[in-house]
Amino acid sequence: MANTSKLENAIPVAPLKLIVLESATKLGENINNHLAAFRKSDKNVAKNDPAFQEYVSDNYILDSKCYRFGSGEGKGLINESVRGKDLFILVDVCNHSITYKMNGFINHKSPDDHFQDLKRIISAVNGKAHRINVIMPFLYEGRQHKRVGRESLDCAYAIEELANMGIDNIITIDAHDPKVQNAVPLTGFDNFTPPYQFIRALLKTERDMIIDKDNMIVISPDEGALDRAVYFANVLGVNTGMFYKRRDYSTIVNGKNPIVAHEFLGENIDGKDVIIIDDMISSGGSMIDTARQLKEMNARKVYICCTFGLFTDGMKKFDEAYERGYFDKIVTTNLTYQIPELKERPYYVEADMSKFLATIIDFMNHDVSMSNVYEPTEKIRHILDIYNKRENMLEIYNS
Repeated sequence: MANTSKLENAIPVAPLKLIVLESATKLGENINNHLAAFRKSDKNVAKNDPAFQEYVSDNYILDSKCYRFGSGEGKGLINESVRGKDLFILVDVCNHSITYKMNGFINHKSPDDHFQDLKRIISAVNGKAHRINVIMPFLYEGRQHKRVGRESLDCAYAIEELANMGIDNIITIDAHDPKVQNAVPLTGFDNFTPPYQFIRALLKTERDMIIDKDNMIVISPDEGALDRAVYFANVLGVNTGMFYKRRDYSTIVNGKNPIVAHEFLGENIDGKDVIIIDDMISSGGSMIDTARQLKEMNARKVYICCTFGLFTDGMKKFDEAYERGYFDKIVTTNLTYQIPELKERPYYVEADMSKFLATIIDFMNHDVSMSNVYEPTEKIRHILDIYNKRENMLEIYNS
């Protein structure tokens, strides 16, 4: 957790409550458990004050539900009082495992359905909460963030709609383009990144890495992820490179211009470990092609680190790529729904984000500066120092 000493003399803005939509049940339960543990062990001045009776609790999750009628229409229902509460509403718009019946047919909820359920719950709050914060790790329509020609601006419109409903803060993780916050300049918009969780997950799994400029490099699979790669490389003290996606702009397939080839820009990677870092794996075709080229350039090991592992075309192509030796590990977070077979793969590593999100919620509830949460540079350097010296390794492996 971040520096908890900053919370000792901070008063919460209002009693903390979570509303966890069905799409994020497991993640929400983990966050709740961390929050309960934080508040039982911390030394906050409000802990024993009768005016803050709800400060310490085993359960911060409110009883809520989104129902569906046989016609497919729905409604949101909250079964507890929300008056005066500091609400944090958690939703995973990418959870395709949830179904509902419509006219006798079974339908899987899409991102559109989850976004509508979010709005239903906000509507059910009915303006009675002290503050409403939406935690949407995968930003709804985040890839449709700019207009080229006659097309919709879905992401900007969606967050503007939330702002108009009275949302105070939108909290997201690794937004495809954080500049979409310009659509709601008077609404809080916090975009966090998971580099610390990535490197911690890798260090737990791989015990023979040498992290220096001679033995490792961080790669961006395209120009859009370059900022992430540069920050990650600077913290690790290694160099960075980039692949450029050459597209066929004369053709449109499934709404986008197909990639013709990946061109590498960077130094020699012969014999080096390579970390590919990006915000998401969707179908995974371009990521596998990038990893294949790196192995053909004689990379020693290839590690793929992506915030959101969607795997929209299933795991078959990744299984085949792993068998061919194109990559060694895939690290993704648990911020979106993970298909059950994913964790069975020998190459998969999960970067758990529940404690990180609980820290964000705790700090925001106390209106404390988020600077310690935004840039975990010192924490990363601390565990790197432990790892490189091969001393006190249990601090990493048991964290």
